[in-house]
This record gives sequence, C-alpha cells and structure tokens, in this order.
Amino acid sequence: MSVVAPAACDALEEWFSHLKAIKAVADNTLEAYRRDLTDFAAFLTRHHGDRAGLATFRNVGQTDMRSWMAFERARGVTARSVARRLSAIKTFYRWLGEREGFEPTIVLSARAPRFQKKLPRPVARGAARSMIEMVETRSGAQWTALRDAAIVMLLYGCGLRISEALGLKGEDVPMPEVLRIRGKGGKERLVPVLEAVRAAVARYADACPFPLDPPKPLFRGARGGALTPRLLQKSVAQARLQLGLPATATPHAMRHSFATHLLEAGGDLRTIQELLGHASLSTTQLYTSVDAVRLMKVYDKSHPHARSRGKT
Repeated sequence: MSVVAPAACDALEEWFSHLKAIKAVADNTLEAYRRDLTDFAAFLTRHHGDRAGLATFRNVGQTDMRSWMAFERARGVTARSVARRLSAIKTFYRWLGEREGFEPTIVLSARAPRFQKKLPRPVARGAARSMIEMVETRSGAQWTALRDAAIVMLLYGCGLRISEALGLKGEDVPMPEVLRIRGKGGKERLVPVLEAVRAAVARYADACPFPLDPPKPLFRGARGGALTPRLLQKSVAQARLQLGLPATATPHAMRHSFATHLLEAGGDLRTIQELLGHASLSTTQLYTSVDAVRLMKVYDKSHPHARSRGKT
C-alpha cells in the first residue's frame, strides 16, 4: 500500500482487522473495502502531490470530495459504484474519527451522485418451479442433480443468498423446521424451512457420496470439496437456456422471486425484511415497486378503458 504513509497504512490495517474480527464483515465485502480505500488514498496522493498520511485523511475538505467524485466519474465509474465507494469511505471515517479524535463531518455529509435503483428481477411462479425441475434433470450425475435442485429450493423456498446456502454445514441435516442463518455483517435471522425444501435437502444428503461431517460444507463439488457459486450459476444458466428464460433468471433471482411472491400473496414488508435479512426496510421496499409494475401491466392488459385506448 505504497500510496499511503506508514501511520495511515497502520490505521487502515487496524480498521480491516476491526471489520473482520468485531463486525464479522464477509471476506468479499472486506476485499471491496480494501480496494475502495486504497483507490481513495491513491487519489489523495495524486491530488496533493504527497503520500496520503493521517493528516491528509483528517484534513479532507469538500473540494477534495467533489474532486474525487469527479475523478471517479471521469474514468467511467458509474454513479451507483461511486455511491457504494463513498459509503465505504464514510464507514472508515466514522471509525477513524473516533480513533483519532476528530469530527469527520465533511466526509460524512458528502452527497453521493443520484442513480436509478435497479428493481429486483424475479421469475414467474411457474418459471421458478420449472427451473428447479430443469436443474434437477440437467446434471450428469444423479447426486449432483439432487444437490443443485436442493440449493435452488433453498434460494426460492427460504430466500437465502447463494453464500448463505453454500455456507450450510453437515450439521444442518436433517434440516430443521426453522434454520438459523448468519447473513451479511454477521447478522443472524431465523428462517422457516418448508417441508418440500427439507425433503429436497434430505434427498441430496442421502445420495451424496461424501460423508457430511458436522463441521464440513453441506454442499460438495464433484471431488468432495466445497461447492463454488460458479458451478451453481453454470447449472442454472444451462437450465435457463433450456427453458428459454431471460438472462436475468439467475440463482439470485430465485431469492427475489421468494420475496416478490410472498408480497403478492399478502405478506407484510416487515416480515419479508426479517426473512431476507435486510438491514434496512428501504431495501425491502423495492419489491413494492416490482409489484406496482406488475399490477400496471395487468391493468393495461385487462381494464376496459385501457383496452379501448389501445384501439384508438
């Protein structure tokens, strides 16, 4: 981290250790934070003509923040990505302000560029069922077919993230009626497990040729190691092509479908928020926008006034 002076480098490493040990931040998130802060330090070094030190971080002003955002946008970084990187910088500054005894108001008050939030892209109910069936029939070996189907069932039937499903251990079978999941930021939640999901996992566990010891991963690759997300994504992509579904029908879309179909059935947002493990209700509220779009399509297709307008 040559763009950072030694004292500032030590502070960053201390923060990364704090995130991992105390906040239980996921490795992927930690790596993203490391890139974001290293890039920010590199910008400050170029901007001021000297390696960024603790004094540089403490004295960042509004002009520095505006220049950094302009620099990011000029090199092709999207508004969404700039907002995410700014969030990482603010998280670091909250910690650094406490550590160094200064008020990081200027950085914390920096406004992220506006961007259009992407709506979740769920698949239809029938397509979700077809996806599970197709995943189960496409795999070459029977036990891997049962494995892939069980994982997709967990995504769609329980709303798990891929990392959460692949993070399950041998001790999680037989699967209980309520599963304790550790999600982003180490946040725990309780997720009900449908009988169909428990049965799918049990079929896989019975067929798996490797011993599912309690501390080891539940879902295994062909050689017995932990299954990687890439292999599941490939299996779902093959099933998607076979069914003629759009490219948005990904494993993560099954989690979106879980939330959307619950909302359509009358589920309340707070409950869905808890089931998904969202830290903020505003994230869950995106699903109301998806539902509104669906309702407008139904309206335009079926309402007499809408049909009459289409004829003019």
